[in-house]
Amino acid sequence: MSKTLIRGARVLGGAPQDVLIDGGTIAEVGAGLSAGGAEVVEADGKVLLPGLVDLHTHLREPGREDSETVLTGTRAAASGGYTAVFAMANTFPVADTAGVVEQVWRLGREHGYCDVQPVGAVTVGLEGRNLAELGAMHESAAGVTVFSDDGKCVHDAVIMRRALEYVKAFGGVVAQHAQEPRLTEGAQMNEGVVSAELGLGGWPAVAEESIIARDVLLADHVGSRVHICHLSTAGSVEIVRWAKSRGIQVTAEVTPHHLLLTDELVRTYDPVYKVNPPLRTERDVMALREALADGTIDIVATDHAPHPHEDKDCEWAAAAMGMVGLETALSVVQETMVDTGLLDWAGVADRMSFTPARIGRATGHGRPVSAGEPANLVLVDTAYRGRVDPADFASRSRNTPYEGRELPGRVTHTWLRGKATLVDGKLT
Repeated sequence: MSKTLIRGARVLGGAPQDVLIDGGTIAEVGAGLSAGGAEVVEADGKVLLPGLVDLHTHLREPGREDSETVLTGTRAAASGGYTAVFAMANTFPVADTAGVVEQVWRLGREHGYCDVQPVGAVTVGLEGRNLAELGAMHESAAGVTVFSDDGKCVHDAVIMRRALEYVKAFGGVVAQHAQEPRLTEGAQMNEGVVSAELGLGGWPAVAEESIIARDVLLADHVGSRVHICHLSTAGSVEIVRWAKSRGIQVTAEVTPHHLLLTDELVRTYDPVYKVNPPLRTERDVMALREALADGTIDIVATDHAPHPHEDKDCEWAAAAMGMVGLETALSVVQETMVDTGLLDWAGVADRMSFTPARIGRATGHGRPVSAGEPANLVLVDTAYRGRVDPADFASRSRNTPYEGRELPGRVTHTWLRGKATLVDGKLT
């Protein structure tokens, strides 16, 4: 088995240490380590974190391989420092059976750039009427623990209650796309001053907040776990904060783009800024940052949503919703949370590795950087600053809102169970 010695890395942003990887395991962490025959990586004070875990990724395969595949998506994940991603169910066919989730899981194992854990659909065909094969997907080789109709809301309260009851039996979690459909018919952007001035249909904050309020009460009633996808408003933060104060089993995620971008960008009419939920106000952005810092929001998840050029290079109303995010997530979190003093690097490890792995029960991921643990690691040059060039992306799609924007930090190395998937910023 190969050995790698990472020399002079700041583990979780602390004092420089050496980390010895032997095979797929961290063998030793300390000062002045040596190992005969080991490949040496000079970290030179770069930050070493546990491999990142994304609870919300769209890999598009099967069915939309023109946007992304499991191979290209996991290469993008490795480039961004991820060692595990949870692949959402809105594929074609929908991942609502044991057969489809096993297909996605096996594709991830074959390609080897990161672990792929499929997310199972809550309802058949994402149609919101009948529960999907939740038990069969959990018992399959894929071992599904997270279920979501993401892209659509489980809007029927009875169906949501039944899903929560069902997954409770095996410790699963329902991840809700909180969007009351009747309140968002024809919506094109956040409802507010900008939408009124531009004459675009508004997506009101209450459409998200009302579903979250309902679902935390349902989770409390059933005694089950609910996870809120891409939380985006200040009001949603207050509801989740209240629910947690009551001991309700709720967790929540925020995307990098909702931590940085606002609805003022829609004035450009550039469809790259069209996303669901929409970009909100500066007040919402600040509330989301504070909530992530104080733990009300548990994790950062990318909602990596690749689209081919023709689905974004069109008029605003016809454009698809979504942004790619795997390769820029850590940089955005550094800019919005670390460089602002809201989080330290240990906090980043918690929000982007430890806690998402715990929520999704990703075995072997989100583990401490210490002897005896799996060598799932990412090395980050936090001093780097550079402009985002989507031509450099490993993702098949290029719909990034950060093109030409200067962002801090660069992932230089990623290891999956001791095997380097990214070396000096280049995929192996």
